Amino acid sequence: MTFVTKLRFQSGDRAALDDTVNGLREMLERKGAECKGPHTEPSERIRVPLYEGLSSGDELDDWTFEVFARRLEIHGNDHIAREVGHMDFPDSVHVEIELEQKKPLGHRQN
Repeated sequence: MTFVTKLRFQSGDRAALDDTVNGLREMLERKGAECKGPHTEPSERIRVPLYEGLSSGDELDDWTFEVFARRLEIHGNDHIAREVGHMDFPDSVHVEIELEQKKPLGHRQN
């Protein structure tokens, strides 16, 4: 069975996000891992209401910021995917890791 490790990166700092994802991709290629991506997702604008106090009518201008996202997949190479799972990433970059098990075509499970 083959494993696909799906990585999703998010950050409000586009430069840190791109540096992290591109650096990871280069490392994976050096180690001979089959890698797909990075794929860019549309950015998301987040709006957070702010209040000066707890009373009604104490509203301030909303705080808005943009969140950028990238996706990357590692096919096979379980030891490299495990290594990536233990890596330290910048605090400004949120990382989600999903592991998917793929069965070869024509393979029946008993």
